[in-house]
Amino acid sequence: MSLRINAVVPDFEAQTSQGPIRFHEWIGDSWAILFSHPKDFTPVCTTEFGAVATLSEEWKKRGTKVIGVSVDGVEDHKRWGDDIQTVSGSDVDFPIIADDGLNVSKLYDMLPEDAYLPDGRTPAHSATVRSVFIIGPDKQLKLSMTYPMTVGRNFAEILRALDALQTTSKHGVATPADWTVGQDVIIPPSVSDADAKQRYGDYETVLPYLRKTSLK
Repeated sequence: MSLRINAVVPDFEAQTSQGPIRFHEWIGDSWAILFSHPKDFTPVCTTEFGAVATLSEEWKKRGTKVIGVSVDGVEDHKRWGDDIQTVSGSDVDFPIIADDGLNVSKLYDMLPEDAYLPDGRTPAHSATVRSVFIIGPDKQLKLSMTYPMTVGRNFAEILRALDALQTTSKHGVATPADWTVGQDVIIPPSVSDADAKQRYGDYETVLPYLRKTSLK
């Protein structure tokens, strides 16, 4: 069964490039992003991990931990970090899970149960391992995305989505299409006009079911 929004994500123990972890314990009271890729030393993924490394301070500002997962081992992860730094100019300061047994990939429904890694494997053997999971401090799945191997992920969008998730969680609102921090938010239809006035102050009624307000 696929992981569902607001379901508690599976816990697991794993070796990483920064030592052993138990996932829920590692998350602690933070938000977390788990992102996967088919294999170390591949071109698109090197640029992606570089993008994540470059955004290090942005994740910290949002109280969010990031962790990668790959089907290769710890030593490969450490060596690959040099390539990522060459491409991005940033140190890889986040852990990368060594999922050479495919435990995490199957637990998070990124590979079928009968998948295995043959000798002389290529990225094609783990082609579906290319997903993003945003997880709240309550260990619940808040958002997931899956990309094909040929399309690099847009981590600016992942950062924007994280901002939206944290804003809606904190203020009990929704966000419109293409929303970014500082723009108006949407008052949920379940909130009456009177309660909206009390909670949010002035607001704009665009349609009877579409009311916008500012959180400034």
